[in-house]
Formats: sequence, C-alpha cells, structure tokens
Amino acid sequence: MDPGVVDLSRLQFALTALYHFLFVPLTLGLSFMLVIMESVYVMTGRPVWRTITQFWGTIFGINFVLGVATGLTMEFQFGTNWSYFSHYVGDIFGAPLAIEGLMAFFLEATFVGLMFFGWDRLSRIGHLFVTFMVALGTNLSALWILIANGWMQNPVGAAFNPETMRMEVVDFMSVLLNPIAQAKFVHTVSAGYVIASVAVLGISAFYLLRNRHAGFARRSMAVAAAFGLASSLSVVVLGDESGYALTDNQKMKLAAIEAAWHTEASPAGLTLFGMPNFAERRTDYSVQIPWVLGLIATRSLDKQVTGMSELVLLAQERIASGQIAYGAVQVLKQDPKDAAARAVFAQHGRDLGYGLLLKRYVDDPRQATPAQVEQAAWDTVPSVPLMFWSFRIMAGIGFAMIALFATAFVLCSMRRFDQRWFLRLCVLAIPLPWLAVELGWIIAEMGRQPWAIEGVLPTALGVSSLSRAALWTTLVGFTLLYGTLAVIEVSLILRTVRRGPYAGHEDPQPQPGTLPASPMTA
Repeated sequence: MDPGVVDLSRLQFALTALYHFLFVPLTLGLSFMLVIMESVYVMTGRPVWRTITQFWGTIFGINFVLGVATGLTMEFQFGTNWSYFSHYVGDIFGAPLAIEGLMAFFLEATFVGLMFFGWDRLSRIGHLFVTFMVALGTNLSALWILIANGWMQNPVGAAFNPETMRMEVVDFMSVLLNPIAQAKFVHTVSAGYVIASVAVLGISAFYLLRNRHAGFARRSMAVAAAFGLASSLSVVVLGDESGYALTDNQKMKLAAIEAAWHTEASPAGLTLFGMPNFAERRTDYSVQIPWVLGLIATRSLDKQVTGMSELVLLAQERIASGQIAYGAVQVLKQDPKDAAARAVFAQHGRDLGYGLLLKRYVDDPRQATPAQVEQAAWDTVPSVPLMFWSFRIMAGIGFAMIALFATAFVLCSMRRFDQRWFLRLCVLAIPLPWLAVELGWIIAEMGRQPWAIEGVLPTALGVSSLSRAALWTTLVGFTLLYGTLAVIEVSLILRTVRRGPYAGHEDPQPQPGTLPASPMTA
C-alpha cells in the first residue's frame, strides 16, 4: 500500500467532514428554534413573531443548502476514495445511511419548500406543522448518520463472514441501540443547539449595539438565552456520558485524551495541564486534581483507568491472536468447508482486525517479526498532544457557554438589555462553539486511529486504488469549490443581517414601557 494515498484519502475526507460540520449544527439548532418562535406566533398571533421566524428561517435556508451539498460529496467519497471500506463493511454501514436518505432527507426535502413559500397558503397551525416536520427531518438525519458513525466507534451486531470475506449484520437492533451511537447523537445534537443559540444571541446583540430592531433583538435574545442555557447544560452532561462510554469501548482514546501513559492506582487523578511527551512516554509539567478522573471515567472509587502502555501490551496479544485468525482465513479461502480452520477462526476471529494492522509492514501478517508486532501495537496510540489539548479547549469552551447563557438568561429575565459589555461579549463569542464542535470531531475520529472501524478494519486498508495525482486533483478541486461556496454563503448571511428582519420597510420600534413583563410573550 502507498502511505501517501492513505494520507491524502484521509486528508480529503477529513476536510470534507469538518467543512460539512460547519453548516450542519447551525441547521440542527435553528430548526427547533424556528419551531419555538413560530409556536409563540401561533399562540399570540402577534406579527412580530412571524417576522422573527421568517428572518431566522432565511438564515436557516442559506445554511441548509450548503450543508446538503457538502453532505452529498462526503457520502460519495465512501464509494470513490474508500471503496474497500465500503465493500468490507457496507452491509452494516450502508443501511443507516440508506434509511437516512429515505426517511430523513426526503422528509425535510418535502417540507422545506412549504416552509419558505407556504406562509400565505397555509393556516398558522398548518405552517407550524410544516416547520416542525422540517426540524424533525433534520434531526432524524443526524440520528441515522450518527448511528453509522457510532458503529465505526463500537462495531456491535456484526460479524466477519469467511465465505464472503466481509462484515455482515447479525443483529440490526444492536446496531440501532448502540450505546456509543445514542450518546453521540444526543451530545452532537445538543452541541448544534448551542451553536444556533450563540448565533441568534450574537446577531441580536449586534442589533442592540447598533440601536437597530430593538424589539426583534430582545425577543430573539430571550429565546436564545433559554434554549442555549438548556442546551449547553445538556452538552456537558451528555459529554460526560460519552466519556463514560469510552471506558468500556475505547480505552485507548480515553487514555490518550487524559495522557494516561500508565495505569494508576484508583481513583486516578485528572490532569488539568501538562505537556505530553511521546518520546519519553510521560506528561511534563503535569498539574493534577486527585481522584477526579477515576470518578468521572469509571464513576467509582475502585475501578482503574487503564494506561496506554498496558493497552499496548494488550494490543500485542491481540495482534498475535489476529495472526492466527488471518492464517485460518487464508485456509478458508481455499477450502470454505475446512472444519479445523473454522474452529480456529471461531476462537481467534474477533482479533482478525488486529492481525491486519501488520499489513502496513508486511504482506503476510504471519511473517511479521516481533519488532513489527510491537510497532503495530504502538500504532494503536493516537496523537496524544492533539487529543489532550483538543479535549481541554473543547471542554473549556463548553463551560464558557454555560456561563454565557446563564448570564444572558438572568439579564433577559431582568430586562437588562443595555449591558453593552455583555452585548459585545455575545458578538465575540459567535465563533467559539464552532471551534468546539470541530475539535470534538477531531477527538472522535483522530482518537480512533489507526482504525476505520474500531478493532475491525485498519484505516490503511480501507482506501481505493487511486493515484496521488487523482487525489490531489480532487482535493484541490473540492477545496476551491467549497471555499467559493463558503464565501458566498457567509456573504449572503452578512447581507441578510445588514438588511435586518424588516428588509426595506420601517422597523416598528416599541415605545418605552410597552414591552410586556415577560420578554417571551410580546
């Protein structure tokens, strides 16, 4: 295999995925915020809430288009750049994506046009139903995609078939109810709600700083503050649940996040700060809080967090077992009815993926030297500095969002919309949750390396037989195309914000003292 092809394939997919997720979370969050805003309009009948819903719906629409475009490109890459991946696990991985297209994408595609053009053709309740269906479709789309991704992290409900030489479904309900997928879904969706809330909060604060559209901005801020506070709290709580799931399913990822080089006496301490040193396999200048990691990761006082060194030793054992499984597979290729080979595979088959890690160094894993086995075992350790700092920056932003929305909620409840220092802070905070979610995906995907499917298929074996030139051509092409589209999208959003919610006619500014006691009921 050509390492350059592997690296370029990974880079292309990573750029597409990270680019795609610039748009998806805002779409996820705005969809249900639109439902909340339009519900207030339906209940009160006040035209200002229709204006609010339509304005943020325009932002949603601009963002929705590019999210769909980048998502389609990413799905096609499974068949182009990752053809062996698709062949090897397509029986399981393809099913949730197919259901996503049939159920969720068609649902939102059916109703999104009615949402934009049905305001004067549908009743208020009818249009609210349409908006809700768009929100439901958008979030169901995320559910099925994250079920597929969750299976990559924790491949349950599937087994390798020596006759077809592919992974096949044995229990589809296990795939659907995968605890990693469920935790990932609620955590990811909550993060999208935070992003949308920050965007609404920041743009509304911008209007108040410019003394424009005050009534609109105050009402939008009230919705964003309440929705954002609930969402940011859920992100932290559900993030903890996702971290706890790593204790059972992805021990190496957890150890890398915490720079846990060796297993410590329970309960392990949490490293707040440090400089991971891979060469010496230690963390320099470490600042720890005793017991906290053990309490968070294991929710106990007596369970240990396994260190990377011990996990590498375990990986060596599984690689040795995988070599035996690989040998049995070669026999079964020649004689599928060989009972002895089937018995050997039944005993060692779960470690076949570990044996395939040796393909990076030798064509036949059975011929690997002890040094190559050890090297392949250390390949299971992801980039520790990247994981360590990405997690801490992401977590820091998460707690900052809680503080931001808690302050916003209090000020909105007190009707203190004149705090200019806080309004400026809201505007400056707009990019932060995007940075957090991108770092979250880096942790999820880089922390899984060297696996495309955890413990099943090494990333290096999943790529297509493409040339470096072809990959560079498409990589540059996608970057230029979507870079151009991103500039257009941002320009459209900024233009929409500059024009404001009333777009060409006078903003009906409320008179002093006319706002109701509750900013949610105006």
